[in-house]
Amino acid sequence: MTKRTYQPSKIKRRRFGFLKRNSSKKGKLILKRRRQKGRKKLAH
Repeated sequence: MTKRTYQPSKIKRRRFGFLKRNSSKKGKLILKRRRQKGRKKLAH
């Protein structure tokens, strides 16, 4: 059988969420900026 072209990797997932953002230095910066911007939702 030939190999399928579309093989999504289950390991490399984009991470969202307030806790995820809050855990890293860069994430905290994002949250800070979004607060300043006045967003209703800061993270998923």
